[in-house]
Amino acid sequence: MRDLCLDQREMASGSSRVEARADAEMALYNELWQACAGPLVAVPRQGERVFYFPQGHIEQVEASTNQVANQQMPLYNLPSKILCRVINVQLKAEPDTDEVFAQITLLPEANQDEDSLDKEPPPPPP
Repeated sequence: MRDLCLDQREMASGSSRVEARADAEMALYNELWQACAGPLVAVPRQGERVFYFPQGHIEQVEASTNQVANQQMPLYNLPSKILCRVINVQLKAEPDTDEVFAQITLLPEANQDEDSLDKEPPPPPP
């Protein structure tokens, strides 16, 4: 029984070392990503509220997919900006070019009142 308890403690200690190493690697990856992105790039954190601008997104898609000028993107009946909560942030790099980008998952807020932004404190830093 004593050997079993020792084995379990060693396994727990080993798993915490693996987790600590993974955390250190993620911190290094995030630091490297930020260095490649540059000092002027700010990425929202999970839990923050941000505005999503559909028109800007559509224009970015057009530019990145090399849409021909005479081809029209479909028209959507969306407001000019949508208040959203950041659900997930993934810092990534394009494999072929090493260009960095952030993939951000947003969830529209039920309450689109801009005045509510001042009332909610930002999430704590990571």
